Order: sequence, then structure tokens, then C-alpha cells
Amino acid sequence: MFNNAIFKNALKTAITMLAFASIGTSLLAYVFDITRAPIEASEKEARLALFKEILPVNVYDNDLLKTTVEIDPNDLLGNRVSTIANIAKFNNKTAGVVLEAIAHDGYSGDIKLLIAIRADGSISGVRVLAHKETPGLGDYIDIAHGKWIKLFDDESVHKTPIANWQVKKDGGKFDYMVGATITPRAVVKAVLKALQFYEINKQTLFAVTP
Repeated sequence: MFNNAIFKNALKTAITMLAFASIGTSLLAYVFDITRAPIEASEKEARLALFKEILPVNVYDNDLLKTTVEIDPNDLLGNRVSTIANIAKFNNKTAGVVLEAIAHDGYSGDIKLLIAIRADGSISGVRVLAHKETPGLGDYIDIAHGKWIKLFDDESVHKTPIANWQVKKDGGKFDYMVGATITPRAVVKAVLKALQFYEINKQTLFAVTP
């Protein structure tokens, strides 16, 4: 009799917990469903706003978010997983490409970059997407903390010989902040590699259609 009562109580508890779990799961699914669209829209707006900073909207007439190509892991871009390249088109001709690159040799870790390259191979703009550099020292690579990143505007491997793609301390052309050499050195190297990736793969990138 005593064991039967214990069994009934355990069964009742299990049913109650199952009911709460089912209700909780349903609520989470409902919340996810109703918030997914606004979140996706917000992410889209943020992405487009960032694109506008490095690639003027008057140079393309397609939807950058829909004209893409998947980039497999590549040493030149530093991506260890597949990433997406956005292709800018104007009158169905390639006007530019937006690539993601990662510098793995930053002072405090990986530095993730977004790089817009015009069809002629020149840089339209570069922005830092994420970094862990020291506040007040290495974080000047971020546009929010300085204009250093704009040094890459209009640069290309045709304009500047590869040997000069270094900070001035190493004999190159790019300025740096004293006491924070590792960070800009990593970014310069990553941007150069992205340009080299572009030159090698531009025909494939140009072939992408909206």
C-alpha cells in the first residue's frame, strides 16, 4: 500500500513536470517565432549600414545581401569556416566585392575585418567587425576610436608594392601608434592577403549573378 502511494505520487510529479516542460517549450517556440523576423530585419539593417560605410550605395544597384558567394576556408582570408562574400553589381557588371577576413595574430587575439574592394582591385573601405585589443592603446584600429583604418582607402597591390605593405617600423608605408605595433601590423598583413585573394579569385567572384 505504501509503495503504491509512492508510485502514484511519483507518477503525478512526472506528469506535472512533463506538462510544465511542454508548456515551456511551446512558449519558447512561440517567442522565437514572433521575434525572429524583427531580429533578422534588425541584423539586415545593421549589415547594410556597415556596407554603406565602406561601399557607396551609388556604385551598385543590386541587393548586396542576396548577391553572395560562399567562401570556403582559405589561408589568405584567415577564415577557418565558410564565410559569405557580397558582390556589388551595377547594370549587371561587377562593381565591387565585400569580403570578411580575420587576422589571427592580433596582440590580444583575432581581429575580424570587413573589406570592400572595387572591381579594379582598389580598396573602397575597411572596417573592424570585432577585436579584443587593449582599450586606449590597440583599439585605435576601430573607426569608433580613430581614423587609422582609413589609411587603406584607395590602396591596392598595384598602387603599393607588396614589400611596402608593412608598418613604418618594419620599413613599410603604414603609420602606427608607438607602443602598439603588433595590432596594426596584423591588420596590414590581413588586408594585403585579402587583396591577394581577390586578385586570384576575381574571375570567380565576377561570375556571381544576382
